[in-house]
This record gives sequence, C-alpha cells and structure tokens, in this order.
Amino acid sequence: MDGRGTRRMTGPDRERLSPCVCSTLRMVSRAVTQLYDDILRPSGLRVTQFSILGAIARLGDANLRQLEHTLAIDQTTLTRSLKLLERNGAIDRVPHPDGRIKAMTLTSKGRKALEAARPLWARAQDRVLRELGTTAWADAQRRLAHLLRVAVKKRRRIRGQSRVRPRRARRGSL
Repeated sequence: MDGRGTRRMTGPDRERLSPCVCSTLRMVSRAVTQLYDDILRPSGLRVTQFSILGAIARLGDANLRQLEHTLAIDQTTLTRSLKLLERNGAIDRVPHPDGRIKAMTLTSKGRKALEAARPLWARAQDRVLRELGTTAWADAQRRLAHLLRVAVKKRRRIRGQSRVRPRRARRGSL
C-alpha cells in the first residue's frame, strides 16, 4: 500500500497506468473504444455513433440537451457526431415547438444501421465481459457510476461558480 491507502501496481501495468485518475480512465476508454470500433467496423458505425443512435432510439425524438445528459458527452463532440450521422442519412432533424431546440429522430436508414450493429456490439460486449468477468464488471460499473455522479456534480458546481461575476470592490476597501 502507498501513503494514500491504495495498492501499489506491480508488473507491466505499473508502467502503463498513470496514478492520475483521468489519464488512466482515458487510456482504458481509448483501448476499449478501439476494440468495439474494430468489431463494429462491418456495420459502418463507430461505437460512439452506435451509442448516439441507441439513445435516440430509446428516447424517440431527442434534443441536444437530452443526449448530452443521457450520454454524458460535451456539446461540441455530440454536435460533430450528429452532423456526420445526419449527413449519412441515419438521423433527421424534426420540428420542435420551441424553434431554438434541435431535435433529432432516427431515419429508416438509421434504424437499419442500428439493428445491423447490435449483434456486432453484443460480440464486443461478450468479449470484454468474458475477459473481465461479469462480477468484476458489475463492481466496476457501480464504482464508475459513483465517479460519474461525483464528476458531473463537481463540474456543475465549478461551472456555476465561473459564471458568477465577482463583486466590485467598494471605494476605500482593499
């Protein structure tokens, strides 16, 4: 154990994984994303696109805010992915009572792409779970859900503080 109460890493992982939570999560995320992307390649979708199409399918008509919240994805990344999906004919914009809101729905092409990708996604999921184990994944999922809640809550708090203007100093005060 080190001074922070965590076990020291040994073996080859010690050299690859960073003590930085963010760096380690990003490294693992990239590797897992590449595995899913490789397996999904025959469908023509990347795992990020598969996730977005799946979210839209579950929500029906979905707007940017709903997708940002559901997928915990930033607006810039989401908008870029949505534009590509729209250009490829997988989604369409649909009218919304509030004209400022951008709502999307799956097209028949998007539904077909999602259906074609589902068995490939299941293959990737099975491969990861076989290696990791379902019990270990359930534990990791619980811990990651907690980390997500903490990070989102802290980010909202920080973003809220950055929008508050500092008070002007009164004359004669420091």
